[in-house]
Amino acid sequence: MKRILVTGGAGFIGSHLCERLLKEGNYVICLDNFFTGELANISELTKSENFKLVEHDVVEPFECEVDEIYNLACPASPVHYQYDAVKTLKTSVFGIVNMLELAKKNNAKILQASTSEIYGNPLVHPQTEEYWGNVNPIGVRSCYDEGKRCAETFMFDYAKKYGVEIRVVRIFNTYGPKMAINDGRVVSNFIVQAIQNKEISMYGDGTQTRSFCYVSDLVEGLIRMMNNDKNFQGPINLGNPSERTINELAALIIEMTNSTSKTSYKKLPSDDPVKRKPDITRAKEILNWEPKIDIKEGLRNTIEYFKSKISD
Repeated sequence: MKRILVTGGAGFIGSHLCERLLKEGNYVICLDNFFTGELANISELTKSENFKLVEHDVVEPFECEVDEIYNLACPASPVHYQYDAVKTLKTSVFGIVNMLELAKKNNAKILQASTSEIYGNPLVHPQTEEYWGNVNPIGVRSCYDEGKRCAETFMFDYAKKYGVEIRVVRIFNTYGPKMAINDGRVVSNFIVQAIQNKEISMYGDGTQTRSFCYVSDLVEGLIRMMNNDKNFQGPINLGNPSERTINELAALIIEMTNSTSKTSYKKLPSDDPVKRKPDITRAKEILNWEPKIDIKEGLRNTIEYFKSKISD
């Protein structure tokens, strides 16, 4: 039985990861300060004797005995990470230093949940891991973008200097049950508005593109990356290369919810990427990984989840 620490473990992706790791017979320590995480996401897991919940902020050092660390702690939606930009930056930078120190002390493997925001508003399409990105270092999104970029630097420098065994994944847009209703992400926004027959808030003209990966596919990729026998450090893109415009996403959600919602167009936020699509060649070759859940199946599950949440 491995002892595995998941920071941000009560969050959207973190809670799914904790559940999967627990089912595989591991002892899971879930660390969360509940800024965006929710106790409801892990309430069933707390019934297991092999699951431990610790309320803690990764900005502060943390001590425990552990074999593996998945560092997912950081607000990931613009609404939340822009709420306190300094705090977001500290979470990424101080958080990864504290987790790397813990990994070094325990001789543990550590996986950093990085992001497609590394690439900024990309000038290369689709985005490969070799692309250095087009990021505004002083914009409204920079607390998240540059925090994650700095965290990657710390990961590779700790590996070089101290021999820490690292894994770095760059996560593209992910969706599924346990997303927060108020997280401001496009999938959750559109679904909630469509269920309630409210106006669909479209930022920009809707021609910007995204690629959406269902959460169970992403979790599979995270675990495969942590356990890859090639000792591959990364970075590696994890996401679904099936690209669509935001207009197409809105139309599909309206259709699947039988909604009477109409679309309301608003100004595109500053530095919002125009295109986003992962090149997952590396993930296919090294991890034998690619998404299995298509957009309709994934949205169907997500819509049912939000219907249950709204009816409550």
